Amino acid sequence: MQTRRTKILGTGKYLPSRQVTAEQLDEQLGKRKGWVFKKSGVRIRHYADGETVSQMGAKAAIAALLDARLSFRDIDCIICTNSIPEQPIPCTAAIIQMEMNQGESGVPCFDVNSTCLSFLAGFDLISYLVDSGRYRRVLIVAPEIASVGLNYKDPESSILFGDGAAAVIIGKSTDDEHSRILASRIETYGSGHSLSEVRGGGSKLPSTQYGRSNADEYLFQMQGEALFRKTSKLLPEFLNRLFADAGAQMSGMKLVIPHQGSAMAMRLLQKKLEISDSQFMNIIENHGNTIAASLPMGLHEAIHQGRLKRGDYLALVGISAGVSLGGMVLEY
Repeated sequence: MQTRRTKILGTGKYLPSRQVTAEQLDEQLGKRKGWVFKKSGVRIRHYADGETVSQMGAKAAIAALLDARLSFRDIDCIICTNSIPEQPIPCTAAIIQMEMNQGESGVPCFDVNSTCLSFLAGFDLISYLVDSGRYRRVLIVAPEIASVGLNYKDPESSILFGDGAAAVIIGKSTDDEHSRILASRIETYGSGHSLSEVRGGGSKLPSTQYGRSNADEYLFQMQGEALFRKTSKLLPEFLNRLFADAGAQMSGMKLVIPHQGSAMAMRLLQKKLEISDSQFMNIIENHGNTIAASLPMGLHEAIHQGRLKRGDYLALVGISAGVSLGGMVLEY
């Protein structure tokens, strides 16, 4: 089954108050003025300052509840969809529940991780359970703190990222509503797993082995050009399969919301797929790449800027470490 009767009920967003400009990073990295913005397309990104992933996620979740005009009593499942958990155990969703002062609620919590595609993967999986009636309303939270794991020895990747959180509440659409998921697809090509990774911190290289000689193993590393070459070859046919499943075409989309990976990659994607400016949702300049928060943050901005109305068709599209490609076609 591809089509699912699933409706976006509300969205929320949270950005840390600390802003880091391209000019500040020029100075920090010893680059000429304008280098960071030219390379990244990011003018302002936000960095967490003493906040945790769960605290940021809880703030975005509360904003989504307000937006949907719901209370926590209306929620019967919480999913955290981010790339780096707050701690290895327990799941971050459980800590978000506690940060929302609902630690005795009994509402089930679990995490879904597909790095930058975590929100899309979580939305896709849980939508079947919502459509079947297993859950009524699900809170999907995507909080990310990238700033703690950046490797400034690799400036071209480290300047792309920002911190932030987004949340989306979904429920089952009624018989007289048109909101639905037409199709979704995720494909993974593990041959590219080393193109974007953090090697340290798991069971292969646990935190107990951290030391000065291998500190870089615990920071984010990306082979940007190789990653782009691989995904750009795969993406057109992937999207053909996605839209064939949906019985739709890119030209019929009111809006295309891509993962905000990098400004250059997004420009090339837009040109290659012939997506018009009016169709394309681009928020990277004032957010940076917020990893898994990127897609729901773009969705939130699209709705609250009035670029999406009920009945509009939209596509969520992105890539992630793995290497994975993901997409979803919806009627909002």
